[in-house]
Amino acid sequence: MNTADAAGRQAEELAARYLEQKGYQIVARRFRSRQGEIDLIARQQGVIVFVEVKYRRTTQWGRPALSVSAAKIRRIQQTALYYLRQSRQSEVSCRFDVIELWQEQGRYKIHHYENAFEGASYGI
Repeated sequence: MNTADAAGRQAEELAARYLEQKGYQIVARRFRSRQGEIDLIARQQGVIVFVEVKYRRTTQWGRPALSVSAAKIRRIQQTALYYLRQSRQSEVSCRFDVIELWQEQGRYKIHHYENAFEGASYGI
């Protein structure tokens, strides 16, 4: 595993712990399909939350969440729809969150964007 992969996995682990501390239940990590990958799938009070985790060492070139492109959003939406169909959860509330992490003075900073983008265009 290269350094970037290790940093990404560590960021996902920190994001999962952050969500658990807020009362979320982690349902899946790194869910993959032909459509794409979802970093974390969680449940919060009956809502399924699809979470994209973005990490950068610094914010010199902008905050990590800025790198979530329209194409990435479409892939996440398609993968979420696949997950819901495969797990037979068609009548469930869901949302899409982004968690960004970066480092400042040797410490991780985290920001959670709840309902960062919509899923309506895919019937979610």
